[in-house]
Amino acid sequence: MSDEDLTHTDAEGNAEMVNVGNKPDSDRRAVARGSIHLAPSTVESVRDNDVKKGDVLAVARVGAIQAVKHTWETIPMCHQIPVSNVDTEFTVRDDRIDLRVAVETTGKTGCEMEALEGVTTGLNVVWDMCKAAEKDAEGQYPGTRITDVEVERKEKS
Repeated sequence: MSDEDLTHTDAEGNAEMVNVGNKPDSDRRAVARGSIHLAPSTVESVRDNDVKKGDVLAVARVGAIQAVKHTWETIPMCHQIPVSNVDTEFTVRDDRIDLRVAVETTGKTGCEMEALEGVTTGLNVVWDMCKAAEKDAEGQYPGTRITDVEVERKEKS
């Protein structure tokens, strides 16, 4: 790969944002997903809305949406985009909670990074809300883990 092929650094290694100014606006949608694995008793507490900190999924939903809206502030060289819609879908299973985040925009660049930020932050909020229940006697999280974060699909029309 030559220096001319690089899109986020110049030939001297200086960071630069990709110029999308000449691209036409288009409708775009991206869907990302991921899972947080928890103890079955913790999942039951989430399902029953019996976690001491409050409604885990409601707070995680707000966190996911906020993360989508602020992606441009946390990912270097990411363009600020006009987010027109964010859908969050939690699926509570026996040993984990799955989260799917769909983001829509009309603009010059995609929204898959926003969808990924929504998923990872939403799952981190679940962890934060449930961490007291997930800690073992030494204060560790032996079974808690976030997995399978991926872009499920992206669309442009």
